[in-house]
Amino acid sequence: MPFKHIRRAYTSFATHVYDIPPRMLAFLIFIILSLLPLTQLDLTILQKLTYMNIIAILAVSWDLLVGRTGQISMGHAIFYGAGAYGAALLFKYFGWPVWMTIPISLLVGVGIAVAVGLPCLRVKGPYLALVTMSLPLAVTGFLYYYSDVFGADIGIPLNRMFPISIGFRNLYVANYYLSFILMAISAVIIYKIATSRTGVVFVSLLDDELASKACGINVTKYKLMGIVISGLFGSLAGCVQAYFATRVMPNFLDVSISLLPIIVTIVGGIGTIYGPLVGTYIYYLANEYLFPTIVNYVAPQYSQYTGFVSSIIFMSIVIIFVIRWPRGIARVIVDKLADIQEPREIEEIEQKKVKHKG
Repeated sequence: MPFKHIRRAYTSFATHVYDIPPRMLAFLIFIILSLLPLTQLDLTILQKLTYMNIIAILAVSWDLLVGRTGQISMGHAIFYGAGAYGAALLFKYFGWPVWMTIPISLLVGVGIAVAVGLPCLRVKGPYLALVTMSLPLAVTGFLYYYSDVFGADIGIPLNRMFPISIGFRNLYVANYYLSFILMAISAVIIYKIATSRTGVVFVSLLDDELASKACGINVTKYKLMGIVISGLFGSLAGCVQAYFATRVMPNFLDVSISLLPIIVTIVGGIGTIYGPLVGTYIYYLANEYLFPTIVNYVAPQYSQYTGFVSSIIFMSIVIIFVIRWPRGIARVIVDKLADIQEPREIEEIEQKKVKHKG
């Protein structure tokens, strides 16, 4: 009996993963990322990878909203900050534990998404982009004005998600695995939504909103649904990062938090859902290793400005990608791998199973 299940699992894996190069590549990358903490990585690198996993969740949520429904958001940090401050305030004033603050913070994020989404549905295009960009800036001013409640630059302290008693390295490893699992689950859920009937309606709104309305689709309902789902996962990213950082400050609503998901999504491939994941890790490798090496080798006199120069180089590359490869790296790779795909004949597999039974 166990061998029968093993054979069935192998057949399913061979048919749906091994014989499809893009899925096989994704599977191998998943395995590599799962084993990274076991290679005794430097704790600083592990911490940055953990943060990249959080940004990947935020980027995937942004891709669902913009890449699938066409609603331009330049202020996704509003959801990120809502999740972070929701958890921090619940901990500060009520002393609630992690397992209670995270679900409530997600509901806060959903509430913010509804409150933001309803008025934003009245504007489109660049006007929507400007409105969404202004929201985190306005909220940041609000946080500073009521500094006695929100702590301003001092911030609101939080307990760690995992006790320090497990060891400093084990703490970083646990944070990495938690962020990695949440990233994988969030990506799968959002991908399933994007490829469901609801996702098809989202794409119809992206292609032609008037035609969708003429077909009887409730445009307002589905647009708001896209904002709410995106806000939910954006709040999840902010809430978890708040516990990793152990302190929530107004920088959770910084402009860079809104721009980073946009950059990595454009590099990876907008509208793909998997593109932001690829773009996030490309951004990390380029920003942390490739660009500093180039700067130190080509212009060592500017080595003290490595971060600034690296940002300029990366933004230049993003512009080139928008012009030359607007579909993103991930989609180009998937298309190339699909060209060499040689799917296994399912009839042949079934015949072998019949012969084995006989």
